[in-house]
Amino acid sequence: METSLVLNNKYSSKEYNGLQVACDWIQDLEQNNSRLHKEGVIEKALVAAKLGSYSAECFLYNCYLAYNPYFTYNIKQVPETQGLEHRENPWVAFWGLCESLRTRSVTGNAAREAVKVVSEKFDSEQWNLLARRVLIKDLRCGITSKTLNKILGKSEWKIPTFEVQLATDSKGHPKKLAGEVMIEPKLDGVRAIAIIYATGNVMLYSRNGKEFANFPHIANDLSKIAETFRSHDTDALVIDGEITGKSFQELMRSATKKDHNATDSVFNVFDMMSLEDFKRGHCNRTQIDRLLALESVVNKVRMQSVVMVKGKQINLDNEEAHKVMADYANTCVADGYEGIMIKKLDAPYECRRSTFWMKWKPVITVDLEVVNVEEGTGRNAGRLGALVCEGVDDNRTIRVNVGSGLSDSDRDDFWSRKDSLVGYIVEVKADAVTQNQDGTYSLRFPRFERFRGFEAGEKI
Repeated sequence: METSLVLNNKYSSKEYNGLQVACDWIQDLEQNNSRLHKEGVIEKALVAAKLGSYSAECFLYNCYLAYNPYFTYNIKQVPETQGLEHRENPWVAFWGLCESLRTRSVTGNAAREAVKVVSEKFDSEQWNLLARRVLIKDLRCGITSKTLNKILGKSEWKIPTFEVQLATDSKGHPKKLAGEVMIEPKLDGVRAIAIIYATGNVMLYSRNGKEFANFPHIANDLSKIAETFRSHDTDALVIDGEITGKSFQELMRSATKKDHNATDSVFNVFDMMSLEDFKRGHCNRTQIDRLLALESVVNKVRMQSVVMVKGKQINLDNEEAHKVMADYANTCVADGYEGIMIKKLDAPYECRRSTFWMKWKPVITVDLEVVNVEEGTGRNAGRLGALVCEGVDDNRTIRVNVGSGLSDSDRDDFWSRKDSLVGYIVEVKADAVTQNQDGTYSLRFPRFERFRGFEAGEKI
């Protein structure tokens, strides 16, 4: 089972039925966009719940169901209702529906009908403002799991976190480049976490815990892995990897747009652990043990859309190995990869940024001409947002908006003389030149470095 809250029998008590929960809490949260106001409402609910308020407990439990990243309800369209009043508002039945949808004991047309039936048992206000929003996993009142956990972090309603291991830039840690490591290509794709349950159900998430629903061919392939661990001591495995496609732009459309499946995308896998370890935020098994276990699992089943990332094992205590790593990195870049990953083979998996994984990426610089300037938005309104730059590099015409690398004083200064900036030459740092769908070129992660070739205020 997922959490103690699901097992908690108190949420089967009929005392929760008939409550007007949305009016008490959701509307209060919607009244003011202030962060402090929202935290105050949640704190008020927590105090009320501890004093025995069923309404407050019902609200906090619904928050938990809505923002728990491991709970997905697998239904795309949740209907709104109109004009229903004086209904029974059966919250216990609603929570039973959530559990049936989450565990997929009810799916397809049966799930849609079950949602419709339950929706008609609620006042429209209670259904539309709260119950429906739980099923779409967004209470739409300006709060996040982080907001909730700031107040609820030590309570039973704490929202589980979803974090992955992240790499540190090797350039800042030369002394860490030592010992036995695995070097791998750094892929140009979208980080993905797959949770594979022993039942065969598969969930794909982004590195921030957002569900990926547009890669069913990958999920179907991964479901075959369930057969390999049903006899083990875990209910679910977590596989870490990167989804790649024909182009980064096409891949992003597939990842974010509804009903936009990219059947040519591939899940490149590079780590594995139990779901229990992943939720705990730490897997004690060493990198080499995890790699060998992953390789064993992947090799047991035939999958077209799931491949193991292949690397090279070297010992960086050997001076010659540093040359091998440099040559390997250059080859990877020449082959179109972003750079390389450097992973310590005796290290655990930690769900945070760590030097157990390090990355090396080349940095390119390109000189481009300012052809326009754009005002910023939000906190940058009334000052420079981005320099629109264009130029030719290696016979490729590049056009890109450069809005990073600028200090607040830069933005104020440049905006005050925006009419004179057109024609200046800018040195732009970036990770790589990228090709757009229309054949034109841009830059990956462009950053303003400096104006070139002139004294301050002197135009080229």
